[in-house]
Amino acid sequence: MLQGWFQIALTLCIIAAITPILGGYMARVYQGDRTVLDRLLNPVEGLLYRLTGIQTQEAMTGWQYARAILYSNLGMALLIFLIIANQGWLPFNPTGVGAPTWDTVLHTTISFITNTNQQHYSGETYLSYGSQLWGLGYPMFTSAATGLAVGIAFIRGLTGRPLGNFYVDLLRSITRILLPISLVGAIVFIAAGVPETLAGTVVIPTLEDPTVSQAIARGPVAHFEIIKQLGENGGGFFAINSAHPFENPSPFTNLLQIVGLMAIPTSLIYTYGIFANNRKQAWLIYGMVLVLYSAFILVVGIGEYQGNPAVNALLGGQVPNLEGKEVRFGWAQSALYAVSTTGTMTGAVNSLHDSFMPSGGFVTLSDMFLQIVWGGQGTGTAYLFAYLILAVFVTGLMVGRTPEFLGRKIEKREVVLASFLLLLVHPIAILIPGAITLAFPDQLGGISNPGFHGLAQVIYEYASAAANNGSGFEGLGDSQPSPFAIAAGATPTTTALWWNLSTCFSLLVGRYVPITALLLLADSMSRKQPVPLTTGTLRTDTGLFIGVTAGVILILGALTFFPILALGPIAEAFQIAKGIG
Repeated sequence: MLQGWFQIALTLCIIAAITPILGGYMARVYQGDRTVLDRLLNPVEGLLYRLTGIQTQEAMTGWQYARAILYSNLGMALLIFLIIANQGWLPFNPTGVGAPTWDTVLHTTISFITNTNQQHYSGETYLSYGSQLWGLGYPMFTSAATGLAVGIAFIRGLTGRPLGNFYVDLLRSITRILLPISLVGAIVFIAAGVPETLAGTVVIPTLEDPTVSQAIARGPVAHFEIIKQLGENGGGFFAINSAHPFENPSPFTNLLQIVGLMAIPTSLIYTYGIFANNRKQAWLIYGMVLVLYSAFILVVGIGEYQGNPAVNALLGGQVPNLEGKEVRFGWAQSALYAVSTTGTMTGAVNSLHDSFMPSGGFVTLSDMFLQIVWGGQGTGTAYLFAYLILAVFVTGLMVGRTPEFLGRKIEKREVVLASFLLLLVHPIAILIPGAITLAFPDQLGGISNPGFHGLAQVIYEYASAAANNGSGFEGLGDSQPSPFAIAAGATPTTTALWWNLSTCFSLLVGRYVPITALLLLADSMSRKQPVPLTTGTLRTDTGLFIGVTAGVILILGALTFFPILALGPIAEAFQIAKGIG
């Protein structure tokens, strides 16, 4: 037990040590200061700007920034759709796989362009190497860079600066942050045993019966793996994601993956501190999120270490819950990974979340409901500061002071945008399609588990889509037959069609409506005249205010989604306890 908790503590220390280094570097990148890559990349970027006609000094308004995101993402989505739909005759298809069903292609396209990477397919049997390399690898960079651009534009607006130029922010996010780290990370993964090859599957005889052959899938995995984690994408090259020994062969690669998925969202808070010239406030906010994150790890870790009481009764002693887990990682690394991947909206998994104890389901759902522990790529940091704006407003009402944040008054427009963003959009994207599915479970759901766990499975799928996380409880009929199965005569199902189309609604609403609201909120803040500090100003860089903010976050999250948690994981926990008693 102590070894498991020590591993978790060591990982958190590594992440905390990286924060000021990467956070400071990102601040220099987005402030236009000199970096070590300038001499190499400035000529390349200059050529791209001239070819595309981008005016690098032209700052955008909130609407212009949002439109640039929507137009560019639409163009990229069309390209991705065409690549996957035509993979049957495109190159790099050693297994000769045909095109998936149209709804699978549509869902996959929208899922990857929104930085969600929710997968209703198995990568090794549905997609060619070309689709994995171009159709999926390409948006893994651009969607992550889009989120980073939104996050940094929001920070600029919050601190009174112009929002900047989306195309410049997008390009610099890729060339200065994502691509250099991914190149180094891919080499490290290759050295650690992750394959990187364009060769096809390997067919070998099985150990049990040499006359029976087994096809072992492989492919260009290493470079896919690093951007999967660093960009908070989460989509697996193989069906079982980071539980697969080719994606995650050892405890060392597991550590690299956790550090990779945590690096940027944690460091962005420090980047904000540099922009705001208030590192104290940044560290206080960082500490608040770290406490929530650590508490969630503690809840999941205790539940998994104590194990399933029913199993313990059968074995006559306490054992960790290892069902659905890789013994290479055990209960501790599985718990840490689950909280980290749902907290950062990465969505990669090294164990089956469906197999966790109810406390694990409670925490992973809560992560996606809150979206700020540590949140999505760039957008999570913006959500966090939207909560701060609401906390300033609520606190100002309680103590009778004018609500101000960073010297700028919080007025009706800011409160409406923050409330719309945090209290309306996310519940709509989750609860409406969830209610429809639960109303017709046999016709639409394909739910494998009745009762409390089945409800959690359904809501988890839509929460994962709306939060742009991508992980799943599974146990749902959300996959169409593979191209090979369809060629052999299998027919698509209406259940999978429903899941593909309904989660597309959650993916789009959960991505682009909040992004637009965030940019309008940032634009509104950037246009306000700063107000001098007085004795009546409510300071936001104190431990007391950060504590109030944590309360506001938990109360708003609990009020919105607690009924789901009560009817799902909490009820399931009582059911298990009652069965033992």
